Amino acid sequence: MAANRGLTPFTSRLIEERDVLVLIDGEHYPPVVRWALTNVEEVAREVSGLVFLGGREKVKGRGGSIEAAYDLPVYSGEDLGSLPLEEIKAACLELVPDMVLDLSDEPVVNYEDRFRIASVLGQLGLPYCGADFCFNPPSRDLELEHKSIGILGTGKRVGKTGVSVTLTNLISKSGGEPIIVSMGRGGPPEPEIIESHREGSPVDRLLEAARAGRHAASDCWEDALLTGVTTIGCRRCGGGMAGQPVISNVKDGAILADELGGDPIIFEGSGSTIPPVATDRDLLVVGGEQKPEHVLGYFGGYRVRRADVVLITMAEEPTATRCKIDRIKRGVREINPDVEVAETVFRPEVFGEVRGRKVFLATTAAEDGLRRIEEELIANYHVQVTGRSNNLSNKLALRKDLSSGLRDADVLLTEIKAGSVSVAVESALEHGLDIAFLHNRIKVTGGTVNNLSQVLEHLVS
Repeated sequence: MAANRGLTPFTSRLIEERDVLVLIDGEHYPPVVRWALTNVEEVAREVSGLVFLGGREKVKGRGGSIEAAYDLPVYSGEDLGSLPLEEIKAACLELVPDMVLDLSDEPVVNYEDRFRIASVLGQLGLPYCGADFCFNPPSRDLELEHKSIGILGTGKRVGKTGVSVTLTNLISKSGGEPIIVSMGRGGPPEPEIIESHREGSPVDRLLEAARAGRHAASDCWEDALLTGVTTIGCRRCGGGMAGQPVISNVKDGAILADELGGDPIIFEGSGSTIPPVATDRDLLVVGGEQKPEHVLGYFGGYRVRRADVVLITMAEEPTATRCKIDRIKRGVREINPDVEVAETVFRPEVFGEVRGRKVFLATTAAEDGLRRIEEELIANYHVQVTGRSNNLSNKLALRKDLSSGLRDADVLLTEIKAGSVSVAVESALEHGLDIAFLHNRIKVTGGTVNNLSQVLEHLVS
């Protein structure tokens, strides 16, 4: 017991009765590291091996080698000036530890390095812990009988729902029978099945849900009404840095989808939060407006490592410069050399009759995006835009826009998001307007794939 009094209670709890792989460096004298390992071994079930991260200042050892200084398997890279991520991965695959404990420190590893290590270990499903931190990977313990695809994101408003709807419609046209499981901050308390064959117009169904106190603009309703497939709406609250929700009912929704037999089951993430289910393939949606360091650093690296395909959305001026898109593409392939990367843009697709009519346009798009949507609608649907608002997420501002803009319109054309049903649709009906819905259809414009069919091949093969 006395030998362990130096370990922090936090560390002791983490390693108790677990098989541990330990990261070490050469900025600590080997006798000090051996002393620490002795204390760890008193609490852990086993220390299976070591990974040497670099630093030679205080390593002399017997014969001058790192390996000779310790009586355990030691993994180290050939270039001791680089972080040995592949060696960490190899050690984990060979030794199969329960967790990884970091006994290294500055200057050998810095904050960025530790996020990179955590991203590698997260992909392997292993906790990465140190003196005052522990990064646990998102849960992937629920395995399903039917094929599944995860639609993950690096943030909010990057276009996950638009991607999900577009791919689902493509799968349906190809003969598949997909089911979507969506999760959101406004989802139902129990997983809700929205059946595609139920009678009633889309507007009536949305209003029925809204007037019953449900969040009718939740992603599950957008998915269901714009794809015509069975959708299961779920909720979540909170989200960790690697994407684990604090609490959700997604696993219950996943079991329902598996029982219904989706072919495939499509799991749509919420913001940067990831559905806590083991998926067969993952597609990562990256917003072109996002900072490259946000996409590639921190736990963006974990999401990139998980992905089979990365879609960069809004990959056009003025949202994103050519230099920025190339930087994101290059960084993605450096982290995950095997991943397919597609540059994409959104183009408006209308569900409802608007051709040649006067429309009030309501979206969540930023001003540049709103202007582009308006131009596309005029060119392709010959509409006259008599009013517009990009304040669906701000109900007070939305009501002000509607009060002055609806009087000259024949149709409300709106995305199914935020205040679209409870505010915009209700107001439009009071003014006697028809309702049409706007979908942001995805289009491939560059990258390592030529079209969405090739994207789909990588996800369902």
